[in-house]
Amino acid sequence: MEKTLRLSALVVSNQLDIKGMKSFLEIKPLADSSAELFYGFGTYRYQYYFNYGVIVFSGHTEEEIRYAVKLAQPQLRNPMAQWLRDDHDISIVDAEEPEFEFDQVNVSHLDDKVIRIAMLNLAQSVALDSYHETSENLLTQIKVFTRNLETTGKLSISRTNMMKFIGKALNTQNDIAENIYIFDAPELVWDNEYLDTLHKGLIKHFDLRTRFSEIEYMLRIIKDNLSVFREISHQRESNLLELIIIVLILVEVFDLIISKLWS
Repeated sequence: MEKTLRLSALVVSNQLDIKGMKSFLEIKPLADSSAELFYGFGTYRYQYYFNYGVIVFSGHTEEEIRYAVKLAQPQLRNPMAQWLRDDHDISIVDAEEPEFEFDQVNVSHLDDKVIRIAMLNLAQSVALDSYHETSENLLTQIKVFTRNLETTGKLSISRTNMMKFIGKALNTQNDIAENIYIFDAPELVWDNEYLDTLHKGLIKHFDLRTRFSEIEYMLRIIKDNLSVFREISHQRESNLLELIIIVLILVEVFDLIISKLWS
């Protein structure tokens, strides 16, 4: 029997309170951990919640998706005004091994484990899209500072703003390290050859490792530039401090000279 299922992954916030979400839904998840919740709501209908702010839906209408995200709002930290989204189809075909097309994966059967692996990889893919967008924005801002440095010879960013910028870059890097685990196979696939093949195939299909490396490369460029900026800032502060010391010495000298003249 042919069956095509639509999977929809949405980045709705920077972070999702998994514990709060579990208490709110008050139904037993099919699988759960401190980082994720996987629920079943009937035939082929699933919801997958991740602590890095991604929710994936299987077999839901647009209205149901919007309603579910609305219900999850109290558990979202720093919710996004505009969601980042990716849709992908999964279909049953007469084939022993999973087959991968542009926006579709073909499998021999559909069950909660197969669907969960597909939803997990789609969540990782859309999360990488979000981190890539954040990294590109940071890099764009870095280029503005470097161009200004080239044309004026001055760094047009205050120390406070630079520290905020560094904090944002570090938080992005930490979020990626904590939430993207494409190099670790989930326990679900350890004893199931078909699921393992599907999981590895989806990692390649979504190009997760290459995209992960691209983000890491951008963050290294940002880090190197920020190191140079810090050195310039420290030099600027050192020069200012030296100037203050010179002024104080001159004040002392003038005070001594005046005191000698009046004595």
